[in-house]
Amino acid sequence: QVQLVESGGGLVRAGDSLRLSCAASGLTVNNYGMGWFRQAPGKEREFVAAYKGGSTYHTDSVKGRFTISRDNAKNTVYLQMNALKSEDTAVYYCAAGRVITSTLRTASSYNWWGQGTQVTVSS
Repeated sequence: QVQLVESGGGLVRAGDSLRLSCAASGLTVNNYGMGWFRQAPGKEREFVAAYKGGSTYHTDSVKGRFTISRDNAKNTVYLQMNALKSEDTAVYYCAAGRVITSTLRTASSYNWWGQGTQVTVSS
């Protein structure tokens, strides 16, 4: 049984940093595409970042501020978020799946999801 458990969310001020963690069990993160998505109130779930093979991918709005990384020994994926803005406020979800490069930005491409962690950035 696959489980993805996110942690690290919270309430911070604009300009602060947070690091989200996604601890996986039932699968090996090194063998799957691992993604981070977010969903703000009233909005659709959107792609934030992904790690597939040895490559990372970030949506334009977070490039230079957010970094996805992976610790194979801990079977955990991270999202380091720096210079947070109020528009980053959302529930952040970790996802895993047998994705291909052309579809890793699409939520429906992922097979498993975590429960989400709230990130609130106050201005």
